Amino acid sequence: MRLLGNIIWFLFGGLLMGLGWWIAGILSAITIIGIPWAIAAFRIGTFSFWPFGREIVDKPSGAAGKTLSLLGNIIWILLCGWWLALGHLISALLCAITIIGIPFAVQNIKLAALALAPFGKEIVPIRSRPALA
Repeated sequence: MRLLGNIIWFLFGGLLMGLGWWIAGILSAITIIGIPWAIAAFRIGTFSFWPFGREIVDKPSGAAGKTLSLLGNIIWILLCGWWLALGHLISALLCAITIIGIPFAVQNIKLAALALAPFGKEIVPIRSRPALA
């Protein structure tokens, strides 16, 4: 099911959104200062191409890590995050028009939140949940 979801996602919006993330990564990588943002953009861009089967979780970090993440997120929002989030929100609205598109709209909402604050988050495979006995 994940494979089918990823293929449909890629064909109907994931390609464009992933390319948007990669363009933001390329623009961020032009300067040495922007390399941390570029790394985050490429990582999330790859996730944006194939989101099903993976999830976004908070990265465990101390006070210094959270402060750096906050600073990085503020700079990111001002430079790139707002238009990437807007793209995901528009895509979510278009997907939500049909019942079949609702799972894709939910993924876009998750990606919009990640677009605003990518630092302090990581993308991990979804762990299989234990069966209820």
